[in-house]
Amino acid sequence: MCFAVRVRIDFHGSAEPTLGVEWELALVDRRSRDLRNDVSHLFARARPRLEHQGRLHQELLKNTVELVTGICRTVDEAMGDLRRTLDHVVPAGDDLDIDLYGAGTHPFASWTGQQLTEGHRYRELINRTQWWGRQMLIWGVHVHVGLPERDRVLPVLSALLTYYPHLQALSASSPIWAGVDTGYASNRALMFQQLPTAGLPFQFTTWAEFESFAQDQLTTGVIDELSEIRWDLRPAPHLGTLENRVCDGVSDMRDLAGLVALMHCLVVDLDTRIAAGESPPVLPPWHVQENKWRAARYGLDAIIILDAQSQERLLTDDLADLLVRLEPVAARLGCLEELASVADLPRRGASYQRQRAVAERTGGDLVAVVDSVVRELRASL
Repeated sequence: MCFAVRVRIDFHGSAEPTLGVEWELALVDRRSRDLRNDVSHLFARARPRLEHQGRLHQELLKNTVELVTGICRTVDEAMGDLRRTLDHVVPAGDDLDIDLYGAGTHPFASWTGQQLTEGHRYRELINRTQWWGRQMLIWGVHVHVGLPERDRVLPVLSALLTYYPHLQALSASSPIWAGVDTGYASNRALMFQQLPTAGLPFQFTTWAEFESFAQDQLTTGVIDELSEIRWDLRPAPHLGTLENRVCDGVSDMRDLAGLVALMHCLVVDLDTRIAAGESPPVLPPWHVQENKWRAARYGLDAIIILDAQSQERLLTDDLADLLVRLEPVAARLGCLEELASVADLPRRGASYQRQRAVAERTGGDLVAVVDSVVRELRASL
């Protein structure tokens, strides 16, 4: 009898529902507002000032800096960690006439002028993906939440997909691409899924199924290591977390704190319910896919599919009820204020709406759009 070979993936569970935030920011020139490929110069000025140099990471392109927190227990602690890093990165950028830009895409930059970060991993990615890989002028926010039990990770992931459109719509910040309004709230969401292994995750029932999938990917050369599985939601076994990569880039720390609180509460709520024997609703994959598209296209105006019975509702109405339901979880996690702030975001307008308003007010001036995104970040520090 033959048995399929299966790689073993150990999940190093987290005893507490810890938090880790990865915030990608673009570097823009203070005068032209185009992208700058100067992350190495920024690092040279900022890193010596940092207590923890690992708080700054390079990404695929030299126009990007990623701010990374340590292991945090609360949203407030994570935001404080990011602020301390920004206290050194912003002045370093000032020295170079560089501003930090927090959105899912840049409204007019050309991919042809961008430089690849050195390293075998990035060279191989571009060699494999070619035109689509070189197009990836996109930025996002990743949030890790610690989970204690391996066997609950994938059930939490599948249940969390029900709330995918809420996170996508709230964070959507990439309406303009190569000088053209795409008509989408998040063009980034649809760009990123063009990469192999990116996009929506498979909804596995057991960890063994995930291990078999990983073995297939490694055997056939689709990936060389687990980190090359670039799903919008994915387990991070070495960290003992579930990593949420749904959100577009964010320009306002208040918005970021609210989104992190929402992600923290959702994961902890779902894990608690599953641990108690409950089975939270899980959407069929075709509904998950449709909800992603609707949120990317219509943003906060999306009408989303709620359940396997195909009931639908306006996203913002469902969000309002969700925030109320999560209040006890937020109280336990110490992020009631941050979670409550999420309700203000639709009233103020999401980033994609704010960018479009600037473009309309200025007769399509995309430099003014970049200016507005840069100002939001500075004003929120």
